[in-house]
Amino acid sequence: VAVASIRERQTVALKRMLNFNVPHVKNSTGEPVWKVLVYDRFGQDIISPLLSVKELRDMGITLHLLLHSDRDPIPDVPAVYFVMPTEENIDRMCQDLRNQLYESYYLNFISAISRSKLEDIANAALAASAVTQVAKVFDQYLNFITLEDDMFVLCNQNKELISYRAINRPDITDTEMETVMDTIVDSLFCFFVTLGAVPIIRCSRGTAAEMVAMKLDKKLRENLRDARNSLFTGDTLGAGQFSFQRPLLVLVDRNIDLATPLHHTWTYQALVHDVLDFHLNRVNLEESTGVENSPAGARPKRKNKKSYDLTPVDKFWQKHKGSPFPEVAESVQQELEYYRAQEDEVKRLKSIMGLEGEDEGAISMLSDNTAKLTSAVSSLPELLEKKRLIDLHTNVATAVLEHIKARKLDVYFEYEEKIMSKTTLDKSLLDIISDPDAGTPEDKMRLFLIYYISTQQVPSEADLEQYKKALTDAGCNLNPLQYIKQWKAFAKMASAPASYGNTTTKPMGLLSRVMNTGSQFVMEGVKNLVLKQQNLPVTRILDNLMEMKSNPETDDYRYFDPKMLRGNDSSVPRNKNPFQEAIVFVVGGGNYIEYQNLVDYIKGKQGKHILYGCSELFNASQFIKQLSQLGQK
Repeated sequence: VAVASIRERQTVALKRMLNFNVPHVKNSTGEPVWKVLVYDRFGQDIISPLLSVKELRDMGITLHLLLHSDRDPIPDVPAVYFVMPTEENIDRMCQDLRNQLYESYYLNFISAISRSKLEDIANAALAASAVTQVAKVFDQYLNFITLEDDMFVLCNQNKELISYRAINRPDITDTEMETVMDTIVDSLFCFFVTLGAVPIIRCSRGTAAEMVAMKLDKKLRENLRDARNSLFTGDTLGAGQFSFQRPLLVLVDRNIDLATPLHHTWTYQALVHDVLDFHLNRVNLEESTGVENSPAGARPKRKNKKSYDLTPVDKFWQKHKGSPFPEVAESVQQELEYYRAQEDEVKRLKSIMGLEGEDEGAISMLSDNTAKLTSAVSSLPELLEKKRLIDLHTNVATAVLEHIKARKLDVYFEYEEKIMSKTTLDKSLLDIISDPDAGTPEDKMRLFLIYYISTQQVPSEADLEQYKKALTDAGCNLNPLQYIKQWKAFAKMASAPASYGNTTTKPMGLLSRVMNTGSQFVMEGVKNLVLKQQNLPVTRILDNLMEMKSNPETDDYRYFDPKMLRGNDSSVPRNKNPFQEAIVFVVGGGNYIEYQNLVDYIKGKQGKHILYGCSELFNASQFIKQLSQLGQK
């Protein structure tokens, strides 16, 4: 039985909630019950990547409003709330009860509500004589955000609370650290309740990941103990959902690999995240709209903001989000040509039959052409949708290409790959740093940090001074380097640097098709680099643990089984069989490069599934900001 993807499971849970917590039946005839959805920003972030406005409307949601906005009373309509159980949210809900805003109230908490807060609501309902109106109060255990069938992130709203910087601040107190860990564990617990499975947990020792593992083990264990209220029994598990085997959860600490999150990348989705404004599956582009046609004193270009959703229904995105960029450009071009050919065919058939501008009645003249035309005309909506996607990807890919060319990102990508795989370098690092045409100061800093992190031999003080001078001259802020220096000195005591396998790219000569003049994409001078599958450290660790390989890197990883009666601390796995399902979770933040690397790795493993999760999803520039704050004295 194929495992229902986490996206599917979270979507089903949301639909059940919007249906007043009764399972949602697809083919039930008749109108849905009209209702209002009231959510906070957390709820909004969970729902928006999974359900479109149209899907909400199909579920009977006529209005969706933020809890803390001015909402007018709609006394004859039920309201479904989906919010975090925070103090201010609960105050506001109590206020709604007092003001009798809605006909009835279905209160759903994203994460479990405490007993005392529940009593606050009960008291408010009593005071407002609205007890009968509060129809249901539910804990939904949905406190995480699903972005792909096989990828999730813990939160988007106050992600700085659990960021890499928050966990690695030198001055963090024990109580602050507890709060950070509890926040992460609460979300992971919700994730496993939604997945309907109790994992076997493995983690590295002496890291934040170990603290998460211990707390999660304890929380799962306590829930399983409490048989009456356990969330892991009976129907929630969806019989036969997991073959016979439980999934493996590998908790990895971001510190095992700081080079990958800084790395320039070459695949479509990771590039969009690196160079454009892309989060929660939506990309925001600025399009310049040319000079307005006015004579002298023309007004400068206006920037037009456009946003596009890159979703699972977008076939092109699903097929190409992991492809190397030149391949994407070529595929957009092919789709465009195919679309134009189809469009011409419809026009041609109409004109052969002398039907331009004729009424449809005349189209029913019998002939071989009619059948052709009817099928052509009936495929029009499909054709228009195809056109919309082609335009979308033409715009997105063009925006990415502008960055690649302006910043020589292909050169950075190739050079960093060589550094990370310890291949001989054809050109000196100083040359790239000092080249005013190669990249932004941030690009140069990323390159140098990757070199500094990956090198076995730390540069001498004299060399380092020379690099620092070149970086400063190029306009770089050196704070991130301060932090990485301390980190490296510390990591060196702890373990050897992560290795990234051997060379990974081979230039293939420039793409011919994309080079012809007819193409939308002028790829002049951009290298066509082809990727060779190389496991990044996170993938390698997963491979060792999932396939039960013995390896010094992972042999001392701790082993937790929340189902065992006594939690015994051992690193000796009871289970000697390789796992079929695994979840890799990075404490301290993840990225699309790692996600893509895992996706490519599992393609070669028949019948196995992996999910990638992280406490937050950042691109290199967001990560550098955090390193910079850590490096400030």
